[in-house]
Amino acid sequence: MAAVGATAALVATFAVTQAPARATAAPAVPAAPAKTPVAVGYGGAVASVDADASAAGIEVLRHGGNAVDAAVATAAALGVTEPYSSGVGGGGYFVYYNARTHRVSTIDGRETAPKSATSGLFLEHGKPIPFDQAVTSGLSVGTPGTPATWQAALDAWGTRSLAQTLVPAERIAEHGFTVDQTFHDQTAANQQRFADFPATAKLFLPGGKAPAVGSTLRNPDLARTYRELAARGIGAVYHGDIGADIVRTVRKPPVSPTATRTVRRGDLRPADLTGYRAKFQAPTHVSYRGRDLYGMAPSSSGGTTVGEALNILSHTDLGKLDQTQYLHHFIEASRIAFADRGRWVGDPAFENVPTKGLLSPRFAASRACLIKDDAVLTSPLPPGDPRHPANGCAHGGTAAPTTYEGQNTTHLTVADRWGNVVAYTLTIEQTGGSGIVVPGRGFLLNNELTDFDFAPANPALPDPNLPGPGKRPRSSMSPTIVLRNGRPDFATGSPGGATIITTTLQVLLGHIDRGLSLEAAIAAPRASQRNATATELEPGLYDSPLRARLEAIGHHFTLNPEIGAATGVQRLPDGRWLAAAEPVRRGGGSAMVVRPAGRP
Repeated sequence: MAAVGATAALVATFAVTQAPARATAAPAVPAAPAKTPVAVGYGGAVASVDADASAAGIEVLRHGGNAVDAAVATAAALGVTEPYSSGVGGGGYFVYYNARTHRVSTIDGRETAPKSATSGLFLEHGKPIPFDQAVTSGLSVGTPGTPATWQAALDAWGTRSLAQTLVPAERIAEHGFTVDQTFHDQTAANQQRFADFPATAKLFLPGGKAPAVGSTLRNPDLARTYRELAARGIGAVYHGDIGADIVRTVRKPPVSPTATRTVRRGDLRPADLTGYRAKFQAPTHVSYRGRDLYGMAPSSSGGTTVGEALNILSHTDLGKLDQTQYLHHFIEASRIAFADRGRWVGDPAFENVPTKGLLSPRFAASRACLIKDDAVLTSPLPPGDPRHPANGCAHGGTAAPTTYEGQNTTHLTVADRWGNVVAYTLTIEQTGGSGIVVPGRGFLLNNELTDFDFAPANPALPDPNLPGPGKRPRSSMSPTIVLRNGRPDFATGSPGGATIITTTLQVLLGHIDRGLSLEAAIAAPRASQRNATATELEPGLYDSPLRARLEAIGHHFTLNPEIGAATGVQRLPDGRWLAAAEPVRRGGGSAMVVRPAGRP
C-alpha cells in the first residue's frame, strides 16, 4: 500500500532538538512528493513503498541523522500512510550494518503471545476455530514490538532521540496525506470488518465508506500518540497509558452494537507488556558467489530459508542456465528449503532450532542432489534432518504441508553518508491487522498470533510453531544486507507473508547470478514455491512461453496477480548510493537520495 500526500515540505522543518507544539490549525495538504522507483546520488538513500515516508527519512539524513535515525523516522511515517501494514501496534525485524565496526547486527522485535497462551490458543473443542474469527479478534493480538525496536535501535546505534525521529510522522498524521488508489482499494476490501469497530470506522471510513482517491486523511489521534511517545518514551506503551488502552481493547474489543460477527476476546495483560523485550541477536550468514549475506535468525525463518536455498543453488552455475532451467532450479530449491523450514524453525526460546545445521554447506549438498534437470519434486516434500545430514541425497520420511501466513507487511532500506545500512521489515500481519483501532490512539492492533500454526500441519511430525506463553510466532520476514570484501554491496527485503522469502531470494539471484541491475531484479516478474503442489506465478511469467516449458518438465502453476513489493539500496563503485523500489507493485514505491546525481 502506498498512500501518498503529506509533502516533503511538511518534513522539511524537521527539528533536531525538540518536537514542535501541536499545530492549532491543519493547513491544506500540498502536492505529494514525486514517486520515483529509482534514485541515484550522494549523502544517503531511502527506499520504501511511500513517498511521504521516504521523504521523512531523507529529511533526517539531510539534517545529519544516520541510517538508524532515518529508518525509525521512515517507519513511523509508514505507520501513518501505510497503517494497514505497519505501526505502533505491530512488530518486525531490524538488520544493521555498522560502517565503523564493519559488523552486522539484528534486532528481533517480533510480537509475543500472552503469558497465558497455550498450544491450544486457537482450538475449540479440540478443533481449530475459523480463521476469520481468529484474525478479527483480540485473541490474535500479540504484544507489540515496534516501539521497543525503535528505541533499542536508537539507543544502540542512533544519533537522535525517539522524540526527534518522530517529528516528521507526527506532522504527517496531524496535517494529513493524500489517499491513493491502493489505500482506497485496501480500505474498501476491509470495509465490512472495519465498520464493526467504531474507532476503526471513524478513522478509515469517513461517511461510512472508503475515503476517495485524492482526498486527505488526517489522524490526529495518532499524532497525539506520537507526541506522548516523544514526551514519555516507550514506557508509555509498556508501562503507561497507551499500554493500558491496548490491554483494555484486546480484552474487551469495542464492537459496534449492530455488528453480527463473533469477535473473540484476548487475554493480553499488563505484565505481558512490562515483560516485553526487543532481542539483540547474531544474524544468519552464508557466503554466496564471493559475497557475504546477512539476515534474520529465528524467530524469523527468513535468514535460514533464504540461506539454505542459496547454499543449495550454489551447486549450480545459474548464470549459465537458460531461463527455463534457471526458474526450475529456483523453484525446486525453494520447495526444499520450505520443507525444512516447516519442520525445524520456530521461536528458539522454546524450540531447539538447528540454525547452524540448516545453513551448513554439508546439509545443503545433501538436499541439492534431489534436484534434477528433467523432473519435478513432489510436494509436500519431506524435510531433511540438518542435525544428521546424509552423505548422499536426503529424501523419504514424513511430509507436512506449509501452513498459511498473512500476506501484508512493509519493508524499508536506508543508507547514510558514512556507509551505515539498515534493512527493516515491519508488520501488523493481515492487511489491516486485527481490524481493531485502539480508541483514541489512532493505530491498528496486529493479528500476528495467527502466524502460529493452530494445530500441527501433520500430527505425525513435531511442529515448532504452535502457540506458547510469551512465544514469538514464526515469521518469513527476510531483511538482508549483502557485503562484498567486508563493505556494503546492497540490501533488500520485501513484504508478502511467506512469499517474502521467495521474493527476497529472487531479487538476490536476479542481481547476483542473472546480471540484472538491482532495480531490474526488483521489477522482474516473480514465482513463489512454498512446498505446495502448485507454484504461484505473476502474469509476466504465467502468460509467457516459459510456463509451457516448465509444465513440460512437470511443474504445476497458479496465477498470483502480485507477489511481494521489494525495496533496496546499493553502494555503487564511485561511492554514490542507488535506491530502488517497485515501479508498479502496490502502486509503485518511492526511492530517494539526499543529493541526486544521475547514472552515467
